[in-house]
Parts: sequence; structure tokens; C-alpha cells
Amino acid sequence: MASTLFHPAATRHHANLGWLDAYRSFNAGGAYDANRQAFGALQILNDDTVAGGRGFGMHAHQNMEILTFPLAGAIAHEDSLGNHGVIRTGEVQVMSAGSGIAHSEKNHSPHEAAHFLQIWIATDQTGAAPRYDQQAYAPTPNGLVQVASPEEGLAGVQLRQRAWLHLGTLTPGGSTTYVIKRPGNGVYALVLAGEVDIDGRQLAAYDGLGTWDTAHLTVKALSPARVLLIDVPMRA
Repeated sequence: MASTLFHPAATRHHANLGWLDAYRSFNAGGAYDANRQAFGALQILNDDTVAGGRGFGMHAHQNMEILTFPLAGAIAHEDSLGNHGVIRTGEVQVMSAGSGIAHSEKNHSPHEAAHFLQIWIATDQTGAAPRYDQQAYAPTPNGLVQVASPEEGLAGVQLRQRAWLHLGTLTPGGSTTYVIKRPGNGVYALVLAGEVDIDGRQLAAYDGLGTWDTAHLTVKALSPARVLLIDVPMRA
């Protein structure tokens, strides 16, 4: 029988710094909730809105897969490897921090707010050389599009972890069944828009549902909906 963990959107930790409006699905930034500890290898899932012209200055990371997933607007990236560019809505970026990397992320627009997810997944290759990857994706109506995986050369960015990310875009009444990629993995679903039913549980925008000890799950749209599925090892 499947095990589940439900996170209502209203119970996410919220921090508003003026330039940054952040909602955190898991413990971060000094906040602690016993019900919001890491979901296996999924350590951080932040929903950030950054004011025009503002952002995060240069700072360092190690041994983490850090994904940036714009929902509206664009993010300017620069790092200590010499990478620099813009991550736009419809693209996903991963920075494999490995042995150590410093980077900055700032709103590319001087005036309009940027809205994006930042996702941290524990690596399974500690101490490896840091790397950077960025790819575009195209939503599939009433289906799932892969935006990240461990396999080189397949759709989406490459992760140094046995983890997969898929974006579902559904019309009312549309459904899709996701097969978990490997034994020992679970899936954390974050609803990005609309309302869905996942195996009998109704979720609204920014509700989260973790599911494990099962082979698959079915997502059905109750309204026009978008949902992100994050498939990770339950033991990081």
C-alpha cells in the first residue's frame, strides 16, 4: 500500500524580505517544521518571487544538484566556472555543485518581478567536478514532459542522482499515469496551477503530495492544471 505525505500550500514557510517573497516546501532558512523535513534526496523546494533588478549575490555550494525552474520572467546566472546567461520561462537549469562552485542569480528584468522554483537534490557523486547544464522544454498537452534525468543525451538537464523531473500540463478531465522510475524512489508532486486529483487526493495550487512504496500514481485534472513530479531516492 502506498505511503503519502500531504503538504497544504497554506502551511509552507513564508518569508517576505521586500525584494524576495519566498514560500518553502521544506525546512530552509532557519525555519523548522517536523512535517516538512527533506523528502528523500529532495532537500529544498522553494517558490521564489524576486523584484525587478534584485537577486542573490555570489555565494558558494558543494555536493548538491541545484535546479532553477522559471515560472514567469527570467533569471540571469553567473558562476565561478565562467558560465553566464539567462534562464527563461520554458527552460530549466541545473548546477551540479560537486567539489564547490560559487554563483549568483538575479532577476534579468530591471522592472518586472521574476517567479521561479529553486530545487535542491542531494548528489550521489560527492566531490565531483562542478558542472552546468541548461535546456529548453515544450509542454505536452495532457501528458508529461521530462525536464531532468540522470541519463546524458535524453530530454532535459542531466542530474548526478537517480532522480527524474516531469512537468504535466492537463486540461479538465485529462489524466496521466506516472510510473516511478526505480524501486526505492518516491515522487513529490507540486501543483503549479489549477486543481488535480492524485490517486484520490484532491490538491490545489502549491499543495504538495509525497508518495512512496508504490509503483505508479495517476494525476487527473479537475481544472486546467500544471503539476511538477519530482522522482527521487527515498534514501539519499
